Amino acid sequence: MNNKERWAIGAILFIIAVLASVDIYNDYFEGVETWHISIEAIVAFVALAGVFYLIRGRFRLQRTLAREQQFSKDLQVEAQKWKRVSKKYMEGLSVEIDNQLDRWGLTKAEKDVTFLLLKGLSNKEIAEVRGTSVQTVRTQTNAIYRKSGLSGRSELSAFFLEDLLLPKQ
Repeated sequence: MNNKERWAIGAILFIIAVLASVDIYNDYFEGVETWHISIEAIVAFVALAGVFYLIRGRFRLQRTLAREQQFSKDLQVEAQKWKRVSKKYMEGLSVEIDNQLDRWGLTKAEKDVTFLLLKGLSNKEIAEVRGTSVQTVRTQTNAIYRKSGLSGRSELSAFFLEDLLLPKQ
């Protein structure tokens, strides 16, 4: 239920409560039976309880939204902090990976493909990014594995990332 719907339903219930109260007042002075007035009083009370429930729910939603917005801001601050701290390490890692690729004798195109492989892209995705065919990417990946002495994508990733993921001791 959105905010406008809550206000509309709350307004309708409030009007019902007011009209029922006016009717109770008039019925009382006209000498209407007590059971009739009691039923109208129950209707007025239930309508007011509905208004209270909707208003309370709205304030509860506002508090929850405020907490979630603060949590989101905190996560964004933490993410920015992580990016600043990790940037120098990632740049250093990138340079060291590039140096290793030079030692393996990879061409510029093969280096580009290697970085995309390490990012987890499929051969089809690499072909789309580089504007080449999947067959060209397949040929380049085979050259990468042959020149590096590694058997495939998993060994390539493990070669560069395995030591980064050591468990805490």
